[in-house]
Amino acid sequence: MTSNIRLFYIHDPMCSWCYAFIPSWTALQNTLPENIQVNYLLGGLAPDTSDPMPLSTRKMVQQAWQQIEETVPGIRFNFNFWQKNTPMRSTYLACRAVLSAKKQNIAYEQKMIAAIQLAYYQQARNPSLSETLHHCAADIGLDTKMFMTDLNSPEINHELLQQIQLVRSMNINSFPSLCLVQDDKSFPITVDYCDHLKINHEITQKIGCD
Repeated sequence: MTSNIRLFYIHDPMCSWCYAFIPSWTALQNTLPENIQVNYLLGGLAPDTSDPMPLSTRKMVQQAWQQIEETVPGIRFNFNFWQKNTPMRSTYLACRAVLSAKKQNIAYEQKMIAAIQLAYYQQARNPSLSETLHHCAADIGLDTKMFMTDLNSPEINHELLQQIQLVRSMNINSFPSLCLVQDDKSFPITVDYCDHLKINHEITQKIGCD
């Protein structure tokens, strides 16, 4: 096996299926061969808007939450979110929050993702709002002044748009997605929400291919 192997995890912090994948994804990372480098890429589920989420979209998202609870063991949502908030179909700000956290230290990347998901899915707070993301930054110990400056900076926005463009160039249009890249070859990897060992097996098989 060569050492030039990367596994891209393509996600959005406000994607409910990405939240459902976290237990399997965490377990997978603990079983991957040491020579595989893991890279996170933000797909950008929904662009910036201050408009309320249409009722049809609210229904669709709530149905996704219900489907996840029925199919992925241990995943639960706080449906009070829909009564306590005015939801917006906008995830780019939360994506920029992940990049802003990572800018302070790469260790904060996954911590910010977890903080956003906790706020959204368990605490019924709206991560489409800057104030919610500010609280998330404080909760994980970031320099909140620096975080807010970066969150609204052209540089972070440019980085997000670059990642979104890269994801599209990989022909990925659903989240979460996994893509294994070995030298100049790329392989889509099947996401399994309940069995990380199946994912691991598929990856190790691909690595062995010429």
